[in-house]
Amino acid sequence: MNIVTGKHIPRRTLLRGAGSAIGLPLLEAMRPAMGAPSKNVREARRTAVVYVPNGIVMKDWKPAAGADFAFPRILKPLEPFRNQITVLSGMANLAATKARGGGHAKATGSFLSGAPPKYTAGPDVHAGVTFDQVAAKQWAAETRVPSLQLGCEDSRMVGNCDTGSSCAYTNTLSWRDADTPLAVDVNPRSVFERLFGSFDPSLSREVRARRSLYRRSVLDLARDNAQRLITDLGPEDRRRMDQYLTDIREVERHMTAVEKDQAAPSMEKPSGIPFQYTDYVKLMFDLQVIAFQADLTRVATMMLGREGSVRTYPEIGVPDPHHPLTHHRGHPDFIEKITKINTYHVELFGYFLGKLQSVAEGDGTLLDHSAILYGSALSDGNAHSNFDLPLVLAGGAGGLRGGRHIAVEAKTPVCNLFASMLNHIGAPVEKFGDGTGVLDLRG
Repeated sequence: MNIVTGKHIPRRTLLRGAGSAIGLPLLEAMRPAMGAPSKNVREARRTAVVYVPNGIVMKDWKPAAGADFAFPRILKPLEPFRNQITVLSGMANLAATKARGGGHAKATGSFLSGAPPKYTAGPDVHAGVTFDQVAAKQWAAETRVPSLQLGCEDSRMVGNCDTGSSCAYTNTLSWRDADTPLAVDVNPRSVFERLFGSFDPSLSREVRARRSLYRRSVLDLARDNAQRLITDLGPEDRRRMDQYLTDIREVERHMTAVEKDQAAPSMEKPSGIPFQYTDYVKLMFDLQVIAFQADLTRVATMMLGREGSVRTYPEIGVPDPHHPLTHHRGHPDFIEKITKINTYHVELFGYFLGKLQSVAEGDGTLLDHSAILYGSALSDGNAHSNFDLPLVLAGGAGGLRGGRHIAVEAKTPVCNLFASMLNHIGAPVEKFGDGTGVLDLRG
């Protein structure tokens, strides 16, 4: 109950209007009278995976073990979050070493499941359920969207993408079950409408563009309900609601501006996708933060690039395609360019952590109530190595604490980490995938 107004708001309250439904952040008014505990209004726990392709330059990634380590060049952008992150080393994706096929496809296709992917370029793909989908199933009845699968590059799920291996293995991280890979959504507009309104992917681009001319803001549609709600809130809840609605408005304005810029016939990108990669990634991160804040979903995966990506990065002085650079054969100029790409990706991840940390929720922040994994299914991209994977775990869900580099025994299954994450976010398991147990992250 809000102590100022004496009114109690159910946690699942939605602001509705003509096809839109806006969830609310956790407010003090959702707590029972005098702050008595209630499982229905407890801070939800979230989990996300942010994936980077083609491996990492490990010499500029891996810090000294223990606490008080110096941040290497690639991890340096995360130094402001020292107390919220744990660097992990020594873990391996053993499932990839037991599979046939392209090195990239084997890595991504098995990464979050610990199950070797079937070697095929046809529709008969087969791998394993991924840990994010275990969490999604646990919370499916409590959230509007069980999970988000986001990407910033090619999302084809058919065809040959890596020496006889299906694109389903390189272009997504999440598998609902062993036979069902979940395609990533690369269009911010469709993600937004999935969260807040209706989106019909069967419509042509032209029809969607025509309808967008008449689309009113979801906030405008629900504005009257929002104003009635806000007048009944105390000062802190009003501030929180104002910030939340402002964040949604800014995301929507950004997407609308992008669509207008791309209205010319010469533009080839789908509507809603920013031209600049930095803007694109940040917009996708903003959507995840809003979805977590409103408890629309508690699970997300995001690929900053598909495995085997040939994206170029002229904005940071790297006009060369990413994947060929990683097969550097020791060439120092190539290694320097890969290091720049690796550092740039970490900078973008730091933006995501900063946004999560800026959102107050209950007794902490969204970051405090999350377990966010960053990393790759490959360490040395030149060798397609599945050992000593580059991984960083951020957040404080379930007692996680940062400020450390945990160096585990070499070849420890990475699925031990996933089992631990599931336990920390409230989806307990004894082991997962090809793991041997639960990695101790409490320290």
